[in-house]
Amino acid sequence: MAITIKEIAEKANVSIATVSRALNDNKKVKSSTRKAILDIAKNLNYVPNAFARSLVKNDTKIIGLILPDLEGEFFTEIFRGVDEVAYSEGFHTIVASSHGQRSIAEAILNFMGESFVQGMIILIPVISEQIKEIIRRSSIPLIIINARNEINTVDSVGIDNYQGSYLMTEYLIKTLGYKKIAHIRGPLHNNDSLQRFKGYTDAMKNYGMECREDWIVNGSFNVFSGEQACRRLLSLKERPEVIFAANDMMAIGCYRAVKSFGLTIPDDIGLAGFDDIFIAEFLSPRLTTVHVPISDIGKTSAGVLLERIKNGNGRDSRHIKISTGLVIKESCRKRV
Repeated sequence: MAITIKEIAEKANVSIATVSRALNDNKKVKSSTRKAILDIAKNLNYVPNAFARSLVKNDTKIIGLILPDLEGEFFTEIFRGVDEVAYSEGFHTIVASSHGQRSIAEAILNFMGESFVQGMIILIPVISEQIKEIIRRSSIPLIIINARNEINTVDSVGIDNYQGSYLMTEYLIKTLGYKKIAHIRGPLHNNDSLQRFKGYTDAMKNYGMECREDWIVNGSFNVFSGEQACRRLLSLKERPEVIFAANDMMAIGCYRAVKSFGLTIPDDIGLAGFDDIFIAEFLSPRLTTVHVPISDIGKTSAGVLLERIKNGNGRDSRHIKISTGLVIKESCRKRV
């Protein structure tokens, strides 16, 4: 049975707190007392609990990652990027998710309550007042991914969603000659979705294109919602010429819907997406989409967090935007 510091304290006739300080080389303990305690510990073959000692020193080498969900390639790549950088620096990553059953706020509070993480990365679509208050009161460094920057004192990393969406819409209009461009939006209160929608509408207006209400359909960033939205668009008396889905998962749903209508891509209708997830490579025809360096978002977030953990809060907060680019494939074609 392992020897405890309580047994060492009894043999040394000192308090458990004094033993703990001595084992952690606290200078407040007299040198003679420290030597006596260390000798007793050695004679008893005491093996310190490394994790317990790290808790005392607040140096657990653990960071927390909170995601809205654990399903989907986007979240997997975020985790991969975070863990790669964390592991290279001797840190471990613990992941928590709402799974649609509990709130992000609850996940944050649980991590804080356990008090073993040295910092947290939070991927969050929107910052509620409750989460703002939790973040303001946090005693550990936090990094926010993808939410609109509403708290200037907290570091953030995000995709330039507006740029990517504007570039794609511009490409469909200017290069390919599409005029009737539909858009499948993401969740209405999701920051990514809002910025991508704004990029689409601004490009349409700047090029004199009509943003018809019946060609703008809400989705939920998943395959099923994309399929349902596409069915709705294909059922219209006047169909659009091309559909720009706000993410690739919804675009995948569009492939299903188009096939069920007996139509083909891009001959009967063009299709574009956003994210450039790995599975898009296996679609036929291959999907024209906006490339997002997903793993880099995780890597950058982890790098900023570890720097904050090591160097403290002595510098101003950083707000990093990661640029996007177009991936031109066969799901869209030039209009004659």
